[in-house]
Amino acid sequence: MSTAALTWRDRFERIRANKIFEILVIAIIIVSALLVGAKTYSETGRFHYWLLAMDMAVTVFFLVEIVIRMAAEKRLRDFFKQGWNVFDFLIVTASLVPLGGSDMVLLARLLRIFRVLRLVSMIPELRMLMAALVKSIPRMGYVALLMFIIFYIYAAIGSFLFVDVDDYLWGNIATAMLTLFRIATFEDWTDIMYATQEAYAWSWIYYLTFIFLTAFIFLNMMIGIVLDVMQKESAAIDRENGEGEEAELQDLRHDVRQLSGQIARLEASLQRRDDHHQ
Repeated sequence: MSTAALTWRDRFERIRANKIFEILVIAIIIVSALLVGAKTYSETGRFHYWLLAMDMAVTVFFLVEIVIRMAAEKRLRDFFKQGWNVFDFLIVTASLVPLGGSDMVLLARLLRIFRVLRLVSMIPELRMLMAALVKSIPRMGYVALLMFIIFYIYAAIGSFLFVDVDDYLWGNIATAMLTLFRIATFEDWTDIMYATQEAYAWSWIYYLTFIFLTAFIFLNMMIGIVLDVMQKESAAIDRENGEGEEAELQDLRHDVRQLSGQIARLEASLQRRDDHHQ
């Protein structure tokens, strides 16, 4: 690579690492989100051309920003090795779909909504939260499956027992599951319970046991899974940045391994010396 190319790459690298540039990008992302929201109000119709010009300016800025980040890499393929860079690239390129006079206006507007998600890729804390959420989904899936089983059993029981009380809420197992979801979200669930209590005085047991399982046990299990994954993600970030207790423990383990290797080499050297004298 020529000296001139290295000089330009260094300049782009300094721009990319500049905190002011990062803050500017975050501010433009927020402006982009406000533009999308402003277009949903009919009162802004008289500012249509201004909003369109601002949207074009934001799109050009994002295009320049992604080009700078790509040019700052030693090799272009290194840029696409990181998932968040690929995500930003797709969002920016999707924003190039024109808004005016196109049959794809609706698609273009929908794609511009997703530019708000670029805040996640720009802010490390949000990246950690998103990574923790994605990694916790497989473990939460088993809890969700168990919740579905509980919902199904309670819906079947409710549709058998309470169909005579309210056919609209308990007519079949599908509507009964929707009713149970309403109960699990505490949306006027006492009205449903009082209605069934007029026919079955003991029906409060049905509701309290269901709420205890769903609102307390399963919800806390979900929260526990997310917190556990977030703690691991935070520890991993601390190790990468060389900060926190995890980084200190990792350094201590490294020093112990080095010391163990030195001791092993010293013992081997002493053993060879003893064998030589014998």
